[in-house]
Amino acid sequence: MFGLAKVVVRPSAFQRARSFSSTKLVQQDVKAAVIREKGGPYIIERLQLDEPREDEVMVKIAAVGYCHTDTASLLGYIPTPLPIVLGHEGAGVVQSVGAKVTSVQPGDHVVMSYTFCGGCKNCLSSRPSYCSHHRASNFGGKRLADGSLPFKDAIGQAVHGCYFGQSSFASHSLCRETNVVKVPRELPLQSLAPLGCSVQTGAGAVINSLKVPFGSAVAVFGCGPVGMSSIMASAAVGASTVIAVDLHRSRLDLARTLGATHVVDASNENVVEAVRQITGGGLDFSIDTTGNVKVLTQAMESLPPTGVACLLGGSPPGSKSEIDMLTILLGRTVRGVIQGDSVSKLFLPRIVELHRQGKFPFDKMITYYDGLEQLNQARKDADEGRTVKPVIRVALP
Repeated sequence: MFGLAKVVVRPSAFQRARSFSSTKLVQQDVKAAVIREKGGPYIIERLQLDEPREDEVMVKIAAVGYCHTDTASLLGYIPTPLPIVLGHEGAGVVQSVGAKVTSVQPGDHVVMSYTFCGGCKNCLSSRPSYCSHHRASNFGGKRLADGSLPFKDAIGQAVHGCYFGQSSFASHSLCRETNVVKVPRELPLQSLAPLGCSVQTGAGAVINSLKVPFGSAVAVFGCGPVGMSSIMASAAVGASTVIAVDLHRSRLDLARTLGATHVVDASNENVVEAVRQITGGGLDFSIDTTGNVKVLTQAMESLPPTGVACLLGGSPPGSKSEIDMLTILLGRTVRGVIQGDSVSKLFLPRIVELHRQGKFPFDKMITYYDGLEQLNQARKDADEGRTVKPVIRVALP
């Protein structure tokens, strides 16, 4: 894995080198963190970003969360074209909108989430996180409609963007109307940034996917931001037993403050036996947020017959999990979940309201970093477990 690297800043050269496309689209000078080679680092550059088309929204970024998925794309675990501007947990203020945009207007505060085509069977069935074009629209680096790239660099070369429909490791983000969610202005945007992916995925798995009933027993494997969100959601819906499993004592201590009733230190305990002992063999749901095949096996083996295991963590392509067929035959279920089965415009306002009521304190897991220049440090701290959810403050309103 690429270690901490010195941030390289490339000066703007747009006044002396403008070689844009023949369409002569109006563009805006922006600051962005660009990945130019597999493994990184993030390089700060001045780019030109297209102004919004008729269905697009320009957002001035206030803050953006750093997510494991950004690292997975940077390392090539998720095929993503280079060079590219990553970032997919943006929050900011609407600067301008296209002619057909009606749900937001300049000055609105918004958070951004994943994007989708809107026309396939799953999108039309209110399951947009399973869009038939999910990979192309979120990881393809270009507009799904026509394949165009939104950025150009100082010498006029195209730079990929549209990452999760936002590419928010930048001073400004170009989104579609469908993947921006309006939020109350009185709430601090810096604390809302993780909503669009980490919080939505972990909370949505509990509330939307598993529909965890009151009084249930839930075990969450991995106490990163997704796992912490599952813990908070389990507590919010009234699960009577919420078990946090992790290797880091500091994360287990935080998990207790966020709603975990029990913790299991995977560095020195037999996880399966510990979970079974805590629940008396009555675990209802297990949630694996790690994407580690051994952890998924533990999550399955912790369940009694008819229990349900939920996989949230992404794994490198080709990862295989061996599960005893008898485990499945005895009524157990394992299922994968993308983005918490959430329709962001409907689900995120519910989480915001819980947060306002003090029932979903996701801000407690955030560590703040000032400026895009701190992205490499934020990534390093997250990779090494020193922070749960890094959020980079870009330009607070």
